[in-house]
Amino acid sequence: FTSVKLSSLRRHLKTHSDEKRHVCHLCPKAFRTATLLHNHVKTHTGNKPHKCSECDTAFVTRGELSRHRRYKHTLEKPFKCTVCEYSSVEASKMRRHVRSHTGERPYPCDLCSYASKDAYKLKRHMLTHTGEKRYECYICQARFTQSGTMKIHMLQKHGENVPKYQCPHCSTFLSRKSDLGVHLRNLHSYMEEAVQCRDCEAVFHERYSFLQHRKTHRNEKRFKCAQCSCTCNQ
Repeated sequence: FTSVKLSSLRRHLKTHSDEKRHVCHLCPKAFRTATLLHNHVKTHTGNKPHKCSECDTAFVTRGELSRHRRYKHTLEKPFKCTVCEYSSVEASKMRRHVRSHTGERPYPCDLCSYASKDAYKLKRHMLTHTGEKRYECYICQARFTQSGTMKIHMLQKHGENVPKYQCPHCSTFLSRKSDLGVHLRNLHSYMEEAVQCRDCEAVFHERYSFLQHRKTHRNEKRFKCAQCSCTCNQ
């Protein structure tokens, strides 16, 4: 990072610090910068000054509004991978995607050899060391470190009490009808704009079919060295 302004450099340096001096007066949360705190306080007051011009939705920050417009209205994906055809609405998702090419895992655990591609997965991993169990089964009050483990417990231990909804298009089981609706919309709804496989000429109008097709390329070694017989899948 470089800047012609000393104030910009100081503001950037705060992103590398874990110090959170700016404390919310309405809840225990604290933040690295005054701007982050200011945006957080708006979630308490309900103040959402950034309104979408194409629908009735409003947002706390200008960044949230820009992200909403790309996802819901313009469908623009300005962040493009230089290695493959992947493109993204958000810069953070692009940074995470690039690590699938480089193999970089910049978030190491201080207590074991685990390292992660993104901060969220590292936080989830740290629960295995702290023993914190934030997810509670609403039937027997058993607690778990991860939401996925809790869902498995509920299906295995309370199967007769937990409704199971099977997708009519694949073998997926879901515990709630609303989850089934989300699953159907995300994976089995018709997409007007077809998705093309980046490894062959196949195109798909259903996300599930596309994902199943991608598995057929998983072990392919498409990249061949021009100077020896080495082949790689990345």
